[in-house]
Amino acid sequence: MTITSANANSIADSGVQTDLLTTPGIISGEFLQETVALTRRLFIQLKRRPTTLIAGIIQPLMWLVLFGALFKNVPEGLFGTSQSYGQFLSAGVIVFTAFSGALNAGLPVMFDREFGFLNRLLVAPLASRFSIVMASAIFITTLSLIQTLAIMALSFLMGAGLPNALGLAIVALIVLLLVLGVTALSLGLSFALPGHIELIAVIFVTNLPLLFASTALVPLAFMPTWLQVVASLNPLSFAIEPIRYLYLHNDWSFTSVVMEAPWGSVSLGGSLLLLFGFDAIALLSIQKLLYRRLS
Repeated sequence: MTITSANANSIADSGVQTDLLTTPGIISGEFLQETVALTRRLFIQLKRRPTTLIAGIIQPLMWLVLFGALFKNVPEGLFGTSQSYGQFLSAGVIVFTAFSGALNAGLPVMFDREFGFLNRLLVAPLASRFSIVMASAIFITTLSLIQTLAIMALSFLMGAGLPNALGLAIVALIVLLLVLGVTALSLGLSFALPGHIELIAVIFVTNLPLLFASTALVPLAFMPTWLQVVASLNPLSFAIEPIRYLYLHNDWSFTSVVMEAPWGSVSLGGSLLLLFGFDAIALLSIQKLLYRRLS
């Protein structure tokens, strides 16, 4: 996809405004071509600087090994029906890694804003500027799935086991739902905040508090009442608990209770619905902002 000055001048002179969600553009071959080209650009950047992916894989594996060893000798049954703390921790590491990667999704867009590349895209004759957002979402989702596979492979080698085939599909769906919602919020922040310093600050302030205010490291029963309420409302917990249940039970169903929250029981199907609701809220909350910034 080549953007020339002639194309830019032509668009500027004609005064044509390309809508963010133009329906004919999204269903056209041009939109797919633009999305593939922009996604390929992100993977080329990753290929040139693979340290991001390498660090993103090594860090959660270190968490799994070190935390698993730290709590290896805890009394059996202390963490529910888990055979070991490593088995209990696997779901938390999977979800938190996906969450952290999605939270960083806005950084490439922010750097494109600061270096002027985004302005070049905005004056290009794109079928739909939604391809800019879609490319970032595809890129982050792919990285999250790679990290998830690495974590699941190591946890399997450490004796945590694996869910059955359908369970693995549900795990992938849960990770995708969480990544979609958090990526949407991160992209919204990348257009709302003035620069990458502010975005990084938001990421640092948000990351660890959401980890500790979830069931990633300990069950709800270990927490004081006020923290149980907070953790049971945390979207991370709605992803962690069903994945943990799938690891521990082969005879699961969508009505299986995966979390006993202070305000009621949450089933596997209920967790999925809550994650769908989280995605809907995230996407709706950034729609007007993206339309203003990309129109």
